[in-house]
Amino acid sequence: MQPTLHLIDASLYIFRAWHAVPMEFQDNEGAPVNAVYGFTRFLCDFLERTKPTHTVVAFDESLTSSFRNAIYPEYKANRELPPAELSVQFAYCKRIAAALGLCVLADAHYEADDLIGSAVVASRTHGFRSVIVSADKDFGQLICEQDEQWDFSRDLRWDQHGVKKRLGVRPDQVADYLALNGDAIDNIPGVPGVGAKTAASLLAHFDTLDALYARIEEVPYLRLRGAGQVYVRLKQYREQAMLSRALTGIALDAPVPITIEALAWAAPDLAELDVLLERLRFGPLTRSRCRALRAAS
Repeated sequence: MQPTLHLIDASLYIFRAWHAVPMEFQDNEGAPVNAVYGFTRFLCDFLERTKPTHTVVAFDESLTSSFRNAIYPEYKANRELPPAELSVQFAYCKRIAAALGLCVLADAHYEADDLIGSAVVASRTHGFRSVIVSADKDFGQLICEQDEQWDFSRDLRWDQHGVKKRLGVRPDQVADYLALNGDAIDNIPGVPGVGAKTAASLLAHFDTLDALYARIEEVPYLRLRGAGQVYVRLKQYREQAMLSRALTGIALDAPVPITIEALAWAAPDLAELDVLLERLRFGPLTRSRCRALRAAS
């Protein structure tokens, strides 16, 4: 059986916990730890259910310092930075993941997407398939044959064919698709007036963004609703489309461990777990679940 590397997009599950778990959970200094509690439960659920051999947990530390911010200062400028009390919880979540024996990745220059993408590529040289644990559509560009994306909370899985069904384009076209369509969540402009269906139709015909602009004079003659106006907008916003493409592509050269041993799920550090769980004031059930994971690993 082909070995599997699971890659967890930590921020998604931390933010979900932040919004879903009551603020009544507090550490021994009275600071809220509701997101840490929810994230710890998620990790226990994941590890108990999956019993993975190799797992990466990637965190975002580049909220304003990503290489994409240098390309486009307005990148993610529409997002509010996490409040101080949540930033502290992110640090706790990293410590919990590491204490549970998981490989933790974070970088000030690269986002979690880039760390996951680079780890996927590195693991392929060792014969691994990848399961990306996230609901983020951006990860579709990383899905190759045998790979999967898994929205753990909703228990939905999809492969490369699922990417095509969801977005209307192949995995290798996802970055170009997002460059045309834009991404309001990340404040990526795209081409105004080019929606999801139009972007998918254009790539079905031209295959890539570069080919589209190399043969742009064909656009007015396509069987495409409003083809003339689409042609005008594509020409008018060419530079913006290319800028968007520089933002939507997941980097595959971020600094990640290159040995598969570094990605293996190790035995939990029970001493560190005891210190953390005591400070976090988690109850006996969560403590016993964390300690029992040693047997599963």
